[in-house]
Amino acid sequence: MTFNKVEKIFYPIEQSRASNEVEVQIETLILEGVLRVGDKLPSERELSKSMEVSRPILRTALASLEERGLIIIRHGGGAYVADIIGTIFAKPVVELVGRNAKAKADYLEYRREIEGLSAGMAAKRATPADKTLLEKIMNEMLAAHDAKDAEREAKVDVEFHSAIGECTHNVILIHTLRSCYALFSDDVFFNRKIIYQEAGSRKALLDQHKSIYEAIMAGDSAKASAAAQAHISFIETITRDIKQKNIWQEVSQQRLALRET
Repeated sequence: MTFNKVEKIFYPIEQSRASNEVEVQIETLILEGVLRVGDKLPSERELSKSMEVSRPILRTALASLEERGLIIIRHGGGAYVADIIGTIFAKPVVELVGRNAKAKADYLEYRREIEGLSAGMAAKRATPADKTLLEKIMNEMLAAHDAKDAEREAKVDVEFHSAIGECTHNVILIHTLRSCYALFSDDVFFNRKIIYQEAGSRKALLDQHKSIYEAIMAGDSAKASAAAQAHISFIETITRDIKQKNIWQEVSQQRLALRET
């Protein structure tokens, strides 16, 4: 994230509790998911100006946030939001789960249930600003689809689901889903490019995303939840079908090779 207009998310601080208020303001932005892992905070000069506090007070607050593990200060390089949720799916766990067929199925089962809940809540709670952002992402997805840009479409797919989580305004859901989508974006459990190669799959996935989007925009909680769950059920089915086709192909090639020897 870049900060061209820092005044949009940072505001002046009451001088009576300046250091503590600076700390609370930044930690709240992290908790609410406004500031994401790896985001660079504005410079000391910009922050002190936006919050109307002195640099010594700001430095005290930043030092406390760093001590608590919420930010990382790189001397000469600025302050960054720390990865406070990465250990939920540490790399060894990801690799272990990614090698296990049952775990892959469990991942999709988890996504089906949690995304049904998330979409339903989003339909009830999405603010006008949330819907504006969701609309922008949906338009990007449509543009990527029309351009047949599978790589961009896959990236926007992750952004779309993440944005729905943010629309719930439930901080536990927001951070849990972000950790979950870290696996999604790395193709740990299924390869979206392979899925896209299946006849009609890209169009089907786009239509499913549109159904979720339209239900949320309409404020229809039940429809949004059902659409989200149907989307994951489709992925479960097509992933299973692709795996079965690959098994059939391997067996048929073995038979052919045997006959040709």
